[in-house]
Amino acid sequence: MRTITFGLAVLVVTPAAAQAPSKPDAAAELRAGKGFIATPVFSEAEDRALLALFEGIRVADATDGMDAAGLQNVGLMDPEIRPLWKDAKTFRHRFVGIAVTARYVPTNRPAAGKRPPAEYDRWAGEWYDKLSPEPFQDLLRPGSALVLDDAERMDVGSIGSNNILAWKLRGVVGVVTNATARDTDEVETEAVPLYFRRPGRGIRPGRNEIESVNRPVVCGGVLVLPGDVILADGDGVLAVPRAQAEEVARYARKIIEGDKAGRRELYRKLGLPPDPSIR
Repeated sequence: MRTITFGLAVLVVTPAAAQAPSKPDAAAELRAGKGFIATPVFSEAEDRALLALFEGIRVADATDGMDAAGLQNVGLMDPEIRPLWKDAKTFRHRFVGIAVTARYVPTNRPAAGKRPPAEYDRWAGEWYDKLSPEPFQDLLRPGSALVLDDAERMDVGSIGSNNILAWKLRGVVGVVTNATARDTDEVETEAVPLYFRRPGRGIRPGRNEIESVNRPVVCGGVLVLPGDVILADGDGVLAVPRAQAEEVARYARKIIEGDKAGRRELYRKLGLPPDPSIR
C-alpha cells in the first residue's frame, strides 16, 4: 500500500486486489439472459382435481369469484380476443383448461425472396425445424389450454387446421392467442375451441420465431403463468392465478348454482323448455 501526502491531507491508495470483490458470475448470468419468474410444475392428477372444481363454471361466474378473492379486474383478457365460433345450443365453444404457454416473436431475419420451389421448400422446412417449431407439444396433455403470445402485428397463421387437431389429439381443450390463426373455416368445422384476435394468412417461416416455452406470457394484456386456470366462453377469456384458483372456484360455484336455480323458475313461468344452461 502506498501513502501519498499532500500538505495536511493523507490519501491512502488501496491496491485493486484489496478492494471489495465484484460479482462477475452474477453479471455473466444476467448477460446470458435470466428469467425472474419461476415456472411452477404440477402433476396431471393435480390438474385434474383443480379442473373438476371449475366444471360448468362460466367466465362471468369466475370473474365474480375473482372479485370475491380480491382480484378485481385481474385476469380478464382484452375483449377483442374472442371465439372464432360459438355453439349457442350445447356450448361446445366453452372450455376450462390448465395453461401451457409459448411465446413467438416477430423475426428480424431476411425473407426467402424468389427461389426455385424445391429450394424454397427446403428453406421453409428448415425455418419450421430450427427457428419456429412447436416444442410445447411434448407438454400438452388432457385438460391443457394452449396460450400463445404471438407476433401480434404479423399476418401469420401460427395456428391452422392441421396443427390445432394435432394439439387436440394430445388433449388440448382449447387454444388462446393474442394474435392470429388461419384456415378458420376448417377450424370452425373441426369444432376445436379457438379464441383469437383476427385471421392471419401467412405461414411462420419468414415471419416469427419461437422465443420460449412454458414461461410467463402476456396474452390480451394479462399475465399468464403455466399452470393457471384458463376459462373461455362467449364473454371472452379469463386467466385465474393458480394460487387463488380454489377460492375462486368455490365462490363461482355458489354464483352459478344460484343463477341456474333462479333461471329455472323463470323458465317455468315463461313456459320455456329446459336447455343445457340451466341443468
